[in-house]
Amino acid sequence: MRSAIAEGQHDFTTLTDREVEVLLLLASGEQNRRLARRLGIAERTVRAHTANIVRKLDLRSRFEAAIVSHVYAEDIRSLCSTGGRVAA
Repeated sequence: MRSAIAEGQHDFTTLTDREVEVLLLLASGEQNRRLARRLGIAERTVRAHTANIVRKLDLRSRFEAAIVSHVYAEDIRSLCSTGGRVAA
């Protein structure tokens, strides 16, 4: 069985700045409603960003995205800061 998390083959550069913000916040385990309030966007928009993250990183679920975010948080932040992004 393939484990996208263990493979570590994630191209975080395909994510938009907002998707990176959402990805990093997913590790907190908060519900979409709270994430939306925190980011000042609609809950529906958080769901759309989450769906894009799951698709772009070839993951199976929001849960896997949260795990990837937790495991690779430092890599995501350093990659994004070197690319001119300001990470959460």
